Amino acid sequence: MSASAPLLMLGLPKGSLEESTKALFAKAGWKITTSSRSYKPTINDPELDGRFVRAQEVARYVDHGFFDCGLTGWDWVQENNADVVEVCDLVYSRASTLVSRWVLCVPESSPIQSAADLAGKRVATELVETTKRWFQARNIPALIEFSWGATEVKVPDLVDAIVDITETGSSLRANKLRIVDTLLETNTKFIANKVSWADPVKRRKIETISLLLKGALEAGSKVGLKMNLPRAALEAVTAKLPSLRNPTVSPLSNPDWIALETIIDESVVREIIPALKAHGAEGIVEYPLNKVVY
Repeated sequence: MSASAPLLMLGLPKGSLEESTKALFAKAGWKITTSSRSYKPTINDPELDGRFVRAQEVARYVDHGFFDCGLTGWDWVQENNADVVEVCDLVYSRASTLVSRWVLCVPESSPIQSAADLAGKRVATELVETTKRWFQARNIPALIEFSWGATEVKVPDLVDAIVDITETGSSLRANKLRIVDTLLETNTKFIANKVSWADPVKRRKIETISLLLKGALEAGSKVGLKMNLPRAALEAVTAKLPSLRNPTVSPLSNPDWIALETIIDESVVREIIPALKAHGAEGIVEYPLNKVVY
């Protein structure tokens, strides 16, 4: 990093999101390097400095102004009641691109069928303040206690129910838990301190980071395709080709042939390539993308 003061101090989530966050920034153009025990990363941009802290704390430090901007879950913005600018959504996690949910759960054999049945009963969660507000809004006098982890194992012996986060529900099913209700949907957000956002120079840099992170995330589900195609097949192929816009078409030295290039969802490539081949396409090349910016 430069010897001069960086323009922005960036809050990065340590823990389960750390490696996927570093990978996302790398695709966006920023290499973030850390040692095994360091909370102070090296970033290949003299305008950026940063710290890795628990995702639960990022929103609070952005609100207080220690960080100009940062990445954390919407759940922790809510839990900390942080007064910050929501710059953009970044739906990613350590394992998937699914939106996560904080859910109220009980053992499969529990007689509890609704949140109202938990009046006077004990609920364990890491998301204490949000859970308290949720029960208070429904006038249910449940007893909410903080859980330091391994929340799933606390029912039914220690508490009557838990509020825990899930993406697919597989962990809950493995622990024989049943979802009673959903309290909150959450995903990673890029947030900014309000004073930093009001500074035109800092805001431009924050918006640049946002643009490229979104582009990198969007590219994760798409690929580029290019091929040579008989000119006579162009109309039939473009009618079936799902692209961001119209594909790029270029002439070849042989006037009866053209070169075609497009970007499509990776999930449809396995159906598209055989169809392209059937229309006479040759030299079909699929390639990965780092960023797709709309």
